[in-house]
Amino acid sequence: MTFQERILGVFKLDPAIFEDVEHDPGAMQQAVIVVAITALLSGAGSTLSGSGLGYAIASVFIAFLGWILWSVITYAIGTRVFEGTADVGEMLRVIGFAFAPQVLAIIPCIGAFIGFFWSLAAGFIAVRQGLDLDNGKTALTIGAGALIYFVLIVSVTLILGTGRMLGM
Repeated sequence: MTFQERILGVFKLDPAIFEDVEHDPGAMQQAVIVVAITALLSGAGSTLSGSGLGYAIASVFIAFLGWILWSVITYAIGTRVFEGTADVGEMLRVIGFAFAPQVLAIIPCIGAFIGFFWSLAAGFIAVRQGLDLDNGKTALTIGAGALIYFVLIVSVTLILGTGRMLGM
């Protein structure tokens, strides 16, 4: 499957795309590209909306950190608590692709909002397919992971002093 077909499938919320990405170790480079593009476009969108270059740089850093943290946390909770089956690489790939709708953040204000919720839906499918869980266990994995993720991301941004740039 081509990179473009995968991206289109993510936008269509097609579970088969996430299965394909999960089982293709070669898709890791593509997942990195997805996260990089979304991070750069998000940073560009915030610069266009007047947030400044500092915010743009911080948003790129936070996107990569967030991707890694979210993947590892989801993997840990999903496999240890809910007995899902995956490895960290699989979670990095499927969650990385779930970032794709965030390219809409280039559109100031509304684009980030729409991209966030679309990416959230894609993330649900990514976690469900990546860990081979049912919908209930997927929701619990994401809920517990979101709480841990939020605490970690706020802590990191405050420690690194990026909290002020991010409006915290």
